Amino acid sequence: MDKLLIAGGRPLRGTVQISGAKNSAVALVPAAILAESAVTLDNLPELSDVAILTELLVELGATVERNGDVMKIDPSSLKSVPMPNGNIKKLRASYYLMGALLGRFGEAVIGLPGGCNFEPRPIDQHIKGFEALGAHVSNEGGAIHIRAKELRGAKIYLDVVSVGATINIMLAASRAKGVTIIENAAKEPEIIDVATLLNSMGAKIIGVGTETIRIEGVSSLHGCRHSIIPDRIQAGTYMIAAAATRGDVVVDNIIPKHMEAVTAKLQEMGVGIEEMDESVRIIGRPEYQSVDVRALVYPGFATDMQSPMCSLLTQAKGTSILTDYVYSSRFKYIPELVRMGAKIKLEGRSAIIEGSVLQPAKVKATDLRGGAALVVAGLTVPSGGVTEITGVEYIDRGYDHLVTNLSRLGAEIWRE
Repeated sequence: MDKLLIAGGRPLRGTVQISGAKNSAVALVPAAILAESAVTLDNLPELSDVAILTELLVELGATVERNGDVMKIDPSSLKSVPMPNGNIKKLRASYYLMGALLGRFGEAVIGLPGGCNFEPRPIDQHIKGFEALGAHVSNEGGAIHIRAKELRGAKIYLDVVSVGATINIMLAASRAKGVTIIENAAKEPEIIDVATLLNSMGAKIIGVGTETIRIEGVSSLHGCRHSIIPDRIQAGTYMIAAAATRGDVVVDNIIPKHMEAVTAKLQEMGVGIEEMDESVRIIGRPEYQSVDVRALVYPGFATDMQSPMCSLLTQAKGTSILTDYVYSSRFKYIPELVRMGAKIKLEGRSAIIEGSVLQPAKVKATDLRGGAALVVAGLTVPSGGVTEITGVEYIDRGYDHLVTNLSRLGAEIWRE
């Protein structure tokens, strides 16, 4: 099994290009099957989750061609094939096939999703939305069976703000009869990205980015070309890594507005920030001030960013408090940081972090963003030791070309 090895103590310097958003890509690829003709996606990241989704589309009968960061998906020969097992269980985002297949064929049989196992994440809001649209949903043999004689628009209030449920309902509703209103909808940029694709395919969706989304169903959708937005979580991770190593890095190909929550906290700590139109320069300082961070739904500080942020907070003077109001159990990586010498105590939804000097150790990634936290931690270790990270398959789910990018910035990192 692969592992990452990091010899720390090297400030990151240079420029890094950010690829397309993982959290967009895993929804956009399934969304393409709603069309009757070919959809081309530009700026597609090279991630294991995207590769698995590609295999699933081929299993369904789609023709998929990839050339670099461009993928052409022709769903014209697609069939509604039951997918209770296999690749479907390897990633969380497989549930987007539910909404896409339901919208296209009026039925779907999909195994329960997998992905990072840091907390039970029910799909009850997804099911609530499908049922409101007129579908019958049942759990048979560990797979979700969704069937509808006809999908009809409905008013749907989400009891919990959910990115996945918002997108999944939007996918199905785009080809339902009548108007669907989603209230208490999530506002993440990735949702806007999916709606932009659907509208380019002929859908009629307004209100994305607000609490209320209106979808007027259409009978068919057509192919188009769409460029995926930059990955704000990947960008934030490189920004944090630059600060943690006291480096000087330009993070390029970003949308600065999407980074405001991270940028604000870095500035509060004392990190130097220079913001440009499509990039941001991170200038590390010898000392940082402790801060309190609260992970919230967008536009708050992203829960996906709290893990790497925790590693940076070990480099601040004094005591910081990191609280996650989205996933209360997303702290499985903390014992691994403690193994590296971090002084962290867990109290409910919060991690109490004292400034400390990290040490090299053998650690294991417990999930995607926890793996990113360990990479940042390994980069901050003073020279003289090597940090060994296993569980690299989690990191591969969200960071393409990680070793290459960090090496170009001056890090001593390699994969075995």
